[in-house]
Amino acid sequence: MRAAFALVALAIAACYPATSRPDVLPVPGAFKVEVEMFVPEATRALALALHDDSIPIRRTVPEDGWLESEWIDFATMQPTRRRPLGPEVVRVRAFVSPGRANHSIIEVETVYRPVVSPARPDRTLEEQVPTGHPVAVRVQRALEKLVEQ
Repeated sequence: MRAAFALVALAIAACYPATSRPDVLPVPGAFKVEVEMFVPEATRALALALHDDSIPIRRTVPEDGWLESEWIDFATMQPTRRRPLGPEVVRVRAFVSPGRANHSIIEVETVYRPVVSPARPDRTLEEQVPTGHPVAVRVQRALEKLVEQ
């Protein structure tokens, strides 16, 4: 009995559940591609590709496979302090997960908030921008460049 208890305790202690990755799934309509890179490498490469396409990234965590931008005013492509309401102010988030051997699946959302509601959490108010949105076009272009590499 002691051996079984010790084994269970060891198994629990071996798990390290701490991660900085947000506990959310990408919104429906997020761009999704698979690349032949490991998660940290794919996360760094995506951050550089987005930066090269003038999308300012606020935080990148390659080990946890995610990144996000500030709220961006799409007219200036600069972070803004404006209230994130309407498709003129967007945020880009990416989630990179292991795929098949030596591959990663990248999902990138470009979201905006169409409404404000103090009764709902902010994340539940976010929606994917339409496909032709200028920032979505930049994100798609950055992903295409990444896939070509």
